[in-house]
Amino acid sequence: MNSADRVLRSSEEAIEHISGICFKTGPPQRIGVELEWTTHHAGDPAAYLSAGDLAAALGEHAPATLGNPHPVPLPRGSAVTCEPGGQIEISSAVADDLAGLHAAVSADQATLTDLLGRSGIVLGERGIDPHRPPRRILDTPRYAAMERASGRAGRTMMGSTAGLQVCFDAGTPQRWAALNEAGPALIALFANSRRHAGRDTRWSSARMAAWQAMEPRRTGPVPLGDDPALAWARYALDAPLLCVRRADGPWDAPPGLTLAGWITAGAPTVDDVEYHLGTLFPPVRPRGYLEVRYLDAQPGDEWIAPVAVLSALLADDALVDRARFAAAPGAGRWHAAARAGLDDPPVRAAARALAELACRNLDRTGLPAPVRDTVSDILSRRLHAVATAA
Repeated sequence: MNSADRVLRSSEEAIEHISGICFKTGPPQRIGVELEWTTHHAGDPAAYLSAGDLAAALGEHAPATLGNPHPVPLPRGSAVTCEPGGQIEISSAVADDLAGLHAAVSADQATLTDLLGRSGIVLGERGIDPHRPPRRILDTPRYAAMERASGRAGRTMMGSTAGLQVCFDAGTPQRWAALNEAGPALIALFANSRRHAGRDTRWSSARMAAWQAMEPRRTGPVPLGDDPALAWARYALDAPLLCVRRADGPWDAPPGLTLAGWITAGAPTVDDVEYHLGTLFPPVRPRGYLEVRYLDAQPGDEWIAPVAVLSALLADDALVDRARFAAAPGAGRWHAAARAGLDDPPVRAAARALAELACRNLDRTGLPAPVRDTVSDILSRRLHAVATAA
């Protein structure tokens, strides 16, 4: 029997399996990113695009969800995907260093921008669509079930938001803690999604507001503790199912049914459990590696700034410890960071300390000097804007 078809008959079996796959140890080195953007007609950014518009523009690089059975990666290895509301995402090939990642992703981003531009389509520059209410353009059983299960906030998340995800080797438990503790400060430092569908939401990051308004057992932070793998396994067991795959009919899950309840009632397979893990969206998600999910999409090539900050803060164990100390005033203030951003004093203090620590150690990232200067300028601009407003 294929191991994926093995039935898990107890929570203990599920904990053992989940704990064994979520944090892979070893020397941390590799890095990857996923860049996501809303998409717009160049001449009328409030007009909706269709799946056909995007498929025609992307050509051989269009993903399977847009009807292309044999997608071709972009020239430097990034895979193109399409989100339910027509957001386009590129997922980089894994890189051994940040300089190589920056060069490859910048090239693929330029290729994507050119491809779309030939069809009069431009990439958005915010973490949420400032022009249009959400509209789902992809019809799959998963997305339909997700929309029904997640309500208004879920529709906004699926159809209007765009994020920047950064992936790191797991390394030590301290790296996991640092990425979580720095999250509120970095949300605020790089938030840019206040306006949505033509109105002022009064949230610094309306993108994170949408995530926080969804089922917290699927989207809230994983509790920190001495055993991250066990904490993640218990989080997964307590999370309600988002959907249940079926050969025919809707994928809607029974209301309120958690993974633990499913194991008691129906004995899911290993493959079912791993699919469930992919429907959980905490701000930092362990997938063998660590996936940072809390950042708004950044304009143009400015995605390198938050990626460089995180890379600098994780450069070695001593810096990780210093980053945790710097992040401490804002740690756990997820709601305040999304709502008030850098206007929240503890979050602002943490953001300033983390930015300064990262700037002093940008040489540890391996980025060329001009790129490091660009990162420093972006951080200075963001912090100065807050100081001026204050």
